[in-house]
Amino acid sequence: MRVRIKYIFILLLTIAVVSPRQAAAQAAPQATGVPPEAPLHADLAITYSYLHSNAPVGRCTCFNMNGFSVNSAWPLRPGGFAIASDLTFETIGNINSTNFSLSFGTLSVGTRYLFRTHHRSFQPYAEALVGGAHASGSLTRLPNPLNNNSTLAFAGTLGGGVDLRAGRTFAVRLVEADYLPTTFDNGVNNHQNNFRIASGLVIRF
Repeated sequence: MRVRIKYIFILLLTIAVVSPRQAAAQAAPQATGVPPEAPLHADLAITYSYLHSNAPVGRCTCFNMNGFSVNSAWPLRPGGFAIASDLTFETIGNINSTNFSLSFGTLSVGTRYLFRTHHRSFQPYAEALVGGAHASGSLTRLPNPLNNNSTLAFAGTLGGGVDLRAGRTFAVRLVEADYLPTTFDNGVNNHQNNFRIASGLVIRF
């Protein structure tokens, strides 16, 4: 009986010593072999934006506008889709020396895709948003090309950009390039092609 108790005691002692070592050995590859996923961060970007437009029809009559954009993104999962929104305001006081003025703003929502990269400092993304636009200025009043006092229209945003992380809280939006179509009434095809480039500061939450 004493011999059996002795063997049982030795067996239990061996299990008590070996089991934690095996558990640690099994856990070590998981801790070092699989990098932990980065935490989700919502962000708010405030950017200067430069927009190239062709509101009047019949010829290019292209002109450039300046303004700002405020957009946000809430990731649903790391390295995947995010819910995004964009608010843009652009203005010009004298279109091609015609004394026509134009100001318009857009508000759109949609999805953004955050690409995974090997460089944690850079975060490229692509997005597709839809919403509405509001215009004001002398170009929106009769008898000018943007006629019938049409001040509300559809607006969309299709494009993407790259952010450079500058710490846990801030990032720099190096560039964002978007195609931003609108459908203001112009008496012909009710379509404007707008191209926007933006850059600015990103605050991460």
